[in-house]
Amino acid sequence: MNISVIGTGSFGTSLSMVLNDNNNRVMMYGRNQDTVLEINQSHTNSQYLKNIDLASDIKATSSLKEAVSHGEVLVLAVPVNAMRSVAAEINQLLKDLSKEVLIVHVAKGLELNTYKRVSEVLEEVFDPEYVSDICVLSGPSHAEEVAEKQPTTVSTASIHSKGAEIIQDVFMTDYFRVYVNNDMVGVEIGGALKNIVALAVGALSGYGFGDNPKAAVITRGLHEIARLGTKLGANPLTFLGLAGMGDLIVTATSQHSRNYRCGQMLAGGLSLEEATEKMGMVVEGVNTTRATYELAEKYDVDMPITKVLYGYLFNDISEDEAFSALMKREKTSESEGLKQLLESQIKNSK
Repeated sequence: MNISVIGTGSFGTSLSMVLNDNNNRVMMYGRNQDTVLEINQSHTNSQYLKNIDLASDIKATSSLKEAVSHGEVLVLAVPVNAMRSVAAEINQLLKDLSKEVLIVHVAKGLELNTYKRVSEVLEEVFDPEYVSDICVLSGPSHAEEVAEKQPTTVSTASIHSKGAEIIQDVFMTDYFRVYVNNDMVGVEIGGALKNIVALAVGALSGYGFGDNPKAAVITRGLHEIARLGTKLGANPLTFLGLAGMGDLIVTATSQHSRNYRCGQMLAGGLSLEEATEKMGMVVEGVNTTRATYELAEKYDVDMPITKVLYGYLFNDISEDEAFSALMKREKTSESEGLKQLLESQIKNSK
């Protein structure tokens, strides 16, 4: 199958390798001419994946029209804040070409101001006449390890079930396993909100805290993700799977995670602007924290970790104030939160 990957960052590049290994004809699109030239001539992408060789038959272009013309499937591997504008460009090209494609995005975040999931943004932008389905691919999948062909498992979901089954087929290899999930909301919310927890755990690490507080934030963070996700219509069981707990574990415990590393830098004394600039890549958890905080306020969902991290990132509260706000909250029962989630799922299933 002809597949175009829109974006030449680390994840777009590693997924291009997966797709090529599964005998697809892959073309990558990127705006940076030097990166495109390096992929085509040296078969590397050293800015994002060091010491990794790309197959010579993976091609790159700086022409979005050429990429859209090539692909039967378009993989959107661009940051959330660029998704709407890139999708609009692609939609116009599809109109000009009078061509239908299958869309799959791999972004993990919420759009600022609208609080929309990425698939909701894409539904607004793309004309249904030119898009057969919109899918998401998400799960515990560091680009560096995917590029090394380490065993990886992810989930895919789509607005219409057929699209997810196609994505499963085109991505599945002996080291990259794809599960179909019918919960689009849950898969996208899990992938987006785990970045908030990863930022918080990274900050704990930077302040020298041990495993106990990190485990507490990861566990209670999963509760928060499930609370908001269920309110938005997700199946709470999704958050116990790859797109929930799986992605949360890998993102909140690893130096591969840019959100985790950004949290460490903030704890080390860098400002938010300095930390994100030093990362050299988009830290989706920053904007997602703001969007999720505002979304939780809108739906009256209790998300104490998100609320405290929002204050830490944007209102300059100190680490002492943050820890105090979490540890001195009103006493409650752990099982009560689980009970509410289960009751919500029973209500939604009727």
